[in-house]
Amino acid sequence: MTPDELYAQIRAKRSCLCVGLDTDPAKMPEGLDVLTFNKAIIDATAPYCVAYKPNLAFYEAMGLEGWRILGQTVDYLRSRYPEQFLIADAKRGDIGNTAKKYAETFFGSFDFDAVTLSPYMGRETVEPFLQYPGRYAIVVALSSNRSAADFQYAENGGKPLYQSVMEQCMEISSPDNMMFVVGATKADRLREIRAFCPDNFLLVPGVGAQGGSAEEVIAAGANSRCGLLINSSRGILYASSGPDFAEKAAAAAAATARL
Repeated sequence: MTPDELYAQIRAKRSCLCVGLDTDPAKMPEGLDVLTFNKAIIDATAPYCVAYKPNLAFYEAMGLEGWRILGQTVDYLRSRYPEQFLIADAKRGDIGNTAKKYAETFFGSFDFDAVTLSPYMGRETVEPFLQYPGRYAIVVALSSNRSAADFQYAENGGKPLYQSVMEQCMEISSPDNMMFVVGATKADRLREIRAFCPDNFLLVPGVGAQGGSAEEVIAAGANSRCGLLINSSRGILYASSGPDFAEKAAAAAAATARL
């Protein structure tokens, strides 16, 4: 998917919402299996969002069955909602042949549009993912958790480390194959990030349950083509634990990240 195609969907739906499929069987309504729950959430929210982001930890925790469900969820999205942008929230961060195999996994075997990456080992963690036209590396730059300051704000050459990470990744890529994770709880930093990163899409988690404000993110971080994918997971998936869970998820999605 090109940035133009993604922006066209954002404009058509007047939304930059990404629904996080962090599906936890312990929080689902009784009597449902994970795949049935995922399909119901997708059917209910697809009119109001432009992207879905399965968090792989929730599927890996289920072992081989979880990987099967992940594949079936991706297949369902591709067959029913091919316009949706699909992100593997994997946060992989390795080099060499291992990184190449991760890229092959998510862009080949599972047909995701993008995968989140942890860049701690340097450019080599990112480069293999840039070899697939129409696919994206999404590098974690500034996260929304409390201990993000342990490393991400450390000074590196007179600037915070997260800025150095973004600038070096931008040197080896383009907005056609690179996005960045910037947490919604860091909305005050978005304006300064846009000063040195004006064109790349930003994936912004932390809205809803983690306390981030979609309105503040849009006001501070949108560019002329929006340039944002604002993620909400728990606030949509578990808007209700009753039989009306899909209806409540739809209402929550319709009210989140509207443009």
